[in-house]
Amino acid sequence: MCGIVGLFLKDRSLEPQLGSMLTDMLITMTDRGPDSAGIAIYGEENPNISKLTVQSDTPDQDFATLEADLGAALGSPVHLRRKDTHAVLHIPRGQLTAARTALGTVNPNIRVMSSGDTVEIYKEVGLPKDVAERFDLRSMSGTHGIGHTRMATESMVTTMGAHPFNTGPDQCLVHNGSLSNHNRLRRKLQREGIHIETENDTEVGAAYLTWRMQNGATLGEALESSLNDLDGFFTFLVGTKDGFGVVRDPIACKPAVMAETDQYVAFGSEYRALVSLPGIEDARVWEPEPATVYFWSHDHTSTPTEKAA
Repeated sequence: MCGIVGLFLKDRSLEPQLGSMLTDMLITMTDRGPDSAGIAIYGEENPNISKLTVQSDTPDQDFATLEADLGAALGSPVHLRRKDTHAVLHIPRGQLTAARTALGTVNPNIRVMSSGDTVEIYKEVGLPKDVAERFDLRSMSGTHGIGHTRMATESMVTTMGAHPFNTGPDQCLVHNGSLSNHNRLRRKLQREGIHIETENDTEVGAAYLTWRMQNGATLGEALESSLNDLDGFFTFLVGTKDGFGVVRDPIACKPAVMAETDQYVAFGSEYRALVSLPGIEDARVWEPEPATVYFWSHDHTSTPTEKAA
């Protein structure tokens, strides 16, 4: 099962409402994935700051001195903004990799949810409504975001097994489906130096795209190559700093629907996830084609790139 939602805003006046709109979409998909939920929000970029979103099962203890301890390890000031079991660490630009490495020494109990210049990922076990309330997702603003409600089929119900998965700076992925060659691919990617933390096949899909882009591919090219290299059935929704991309496997047995207006592009596993969006009655609504890459970018164009494999 699992439910996927995504929203790419063309109209900047809607940015303060991004969290609220995505939360409504996410909650609507509860019956497709009631065991855990997560959301990735892409906000405004600060040229002086990068961000690490981290999680702890004992946040009162682990976050108490984290700001000071990590700042001392880096020799630079670090700012911590806590949200329930998560915290966003503001790191001086250029020290993101060093900060992630230092975390393992400062406090190995802390888990990294996301890293980058604009993305923040919040995810936990529980009903989507409860997860959204814990993190006050409705209050968040941003340019675009993706979310996921999970029904676990191939790994345990844990925070780390929840989606989205972040395997590269500002790049994350949510997935509906199942990959059959993920164990072999995991071993290959680990030999290539790609860090993978869980047994979840979705993280392998995300890591595969990161690896392809690290080797010179654009996101569109990486998504296109996934159609040949990934076995199974899947719908991927991938977030980047610039926008998001969508691809379905050649059979496309998992449900998906998209809608576009002058104000936004929206994605949902089912149309009912989109019905509360403004102007949806006038939107162009369609089912994404199998084996076709769609991408929307703030930096380039609001028209999707469609490449049939």
